[in-house]
Amino acid sequence: MSTVQATAEKKSYLNRPKAIGIKVRKPDFNPKKIRRHFFANSPVMSHLLTALSSTFPIGEQFFVHSVRNVRDKITDEKLQAQIAAFIGQEAMHSKAHTEFNDAWRRDDYNLDSFQAWLGRRDAFIKSVHPKLQLAVTAAFEHFTALLGGYILRHPEVLQTLDDDAIKLWVWHAIEEIEHRSVAFDVYQALYKDDRTRRTVMRNVTTGFASLTFYSASRLFMQDWKKSLPKIPQNIFGIYMISKMLISLIPEYLSYYKADFHPDEIDYSKIVAYWKERLADEYGMESFQEEVHPQLYS
Repeated sequence: MSTVQATAEKKSYLNRPKAIGIKVRKPDFNPKKIRRHFFANSPVMSHLLTALSSTFPIGEQFFVHSVRNVRDKITDEKLQAQIAAFIGQEAMHSKAHTEFNDAWRRDDYNLDSFQAWLGRRDAFIKSVHPKLQLAVTAAFEHFTALLGGYILRHPEVLQTLDDDAIKLWVWHAIEEIEHRSVAFDVYQALYKDDRTRRTVMRNVTTGFASLTFYSASRLFMQDWKKSLPKIPQNIFGIYMISKMLISLIPEYLSYYKADFHPDEIDYSKIVAYWKERLADEYGMESFQEEVHPQLYS
């Protein structure tokens, strides 16, 4: 590509319209203030969320990679704006969870070997056809939106968390919901292959479930001296996980419909509710600017 072409392409990106409904925000939390058993003092639930966090830095980078792979084929300016915001949000998520994971490393968690394994899997999946990479991302984005929506719709899930844990997980949940349709829309714009999309989701479901169970179990066993004695809290954690999985089955299965679209699940009211709480109750500046723009104009 010539210098003139590169400059023209850069300017075209800068002149694109802003994404509607997707805002890149800086995280505002202190990972060192989050307790190890931060979820209802339940080792089972806390290790599960920490296991998920350990996958996010590499996972979010892959999601960005899969969309960038085919970005130059997208001609719709609105979708290009959505892609730019998606990339910005995912970059912030990767950064925030890297900080969260680093704080746990200093607390005797051995995440390095697991993340090295993830890195090898990441290298492999990046070698497959861009269509499959994008289908994988669309599937995972459905999962993260479902989990984020469940968290926001069930305040009782969050009532036992420390403030900094709420800031991290609710901020992340809101943004996963905001950009939930981007990878899907890119996939549909380029491929519209529902059979492959559904097949990939089945494979991703099996892999995601086994990966999460394996990594959470590893963390639990590393922490067994503190985790095993908390029997009531562990039972509560298993109950919460079971309740969540059962309640999400209908939304999960909707992905297999021929006419499915992520936006058919309406999160607007609950997202607005939590944006206000993060702005007013938890003092997160990025949400204050959004909820009270008159104060920052």
